[in-house]
Amino acid sequence: MKRALLIFLIACATSSSVVIVDAQTVTTPVSQPESSEQQDTTSMNGRDERYRIGLQDILDIQVFRHADLSGRFPVSPNGTILLFRLEKPIVAVCKTETELAMDIENAYKEKYLREPRVKVGVAEQRSQSISVIGAVERPGTYYVNRRVHLLEILAQAGGPNKEAGTRLLVARTGSNSSCKASGTAGENEQIAVVDFKIRDVQEGRQTFWMQPGDVVSILDADVIYVYGNVNKQGSYRVREPITLTQAIVSAEGLKPAAQKDKIRILRQSPGDLERKELVFDLNDIDKGKARDPYLEPNDIVAISQDKARAILNGIARSIKTALPSAAYRIP
Repeated sequence: MKRALLIFLIACATSSSVVIVDAQTVTTPVSQPESSEQQDTTSMNGRDERYRIGLQDILDIQVFRHADLSGRFPVSPNGTILLFRLEKPIVAVCKTETELAMDIENAYKEKYLREPRVKVGVAEQRSQSISVIGAVERPGTYYVNRRVHLLEILAQAGGPNKEAGTRLLVARTGSNSSCKASGTAGENEQIAVVDFKIRDVQEGRQTFWMQPGDVVSILDADVIYVYGNVNKQGSYRVREPITLTQAIVSAEGLKPAAQKDKIRILRQSPGDLERKELVFDLNDIDKGKARDPYLEPNDIVAISQDKARAILNGIARSIKTALPSAAYRIP
């Protein structure tokens, strides 16, 4: 727990360039114009981590001593901006503020100004964002201007709330900017959906670089089902890992007619409509001869000789007539 708390505090301390947005915009303060050479910065390790302009961004462009040429300009759907007195549009998308400022200076030098000085700032970042949805304290859209870890985004969203389960998903939908900076999550470019255990992320056992356009979904409490010869069968919400015997305890124990040597777990594999059957002997588990297996989300614990189809039909009927009957949390 101490390690998890330390990582969480570090994430909060380093997350200053991630801004939560709820129907608001991020505004860059306007300062005195300076030459484009003075605007450029790179990281200490030489990797370019500057924000790159994307589609839908709003740019604040200042031409020193030429107020009539200055103003705010949106990046068009084709990635360009059209400036006063220039005949051709200038490509803005995927460039840094400094790179675009230099291109604008060169464009004005051709026919209009002798020594133009231009400053470009992103007034509203609308392209490079990461969304957080589901069981978190502050779901919303977060604009980013550097590479961030999944843990940082989770910290910005306030972390999982009391309704959260044990897992989260990252869906890689792509960014409006369509920029691919070198060294950015290269091996993960083809990933569509990634599944994580929340605890592994919080404790730093799993790390993941986020990309603009990613959607983080913190899943609600996991659900397992207990069916058959128990005193209180039904669906159970779980927010911590739970074993087979703990699930039976949550269902208030076995009925006298239960066969302890033929307890089944019906488990559905990802992408498979059929459920496989795992058979366990509670007598062996009680005596320490066999391990007490951990359940997975949507497992069905069947203390019954009914066929799988009959069990599924019975669970479907119970779901229609009752809310989840218990919430189990391991201290």
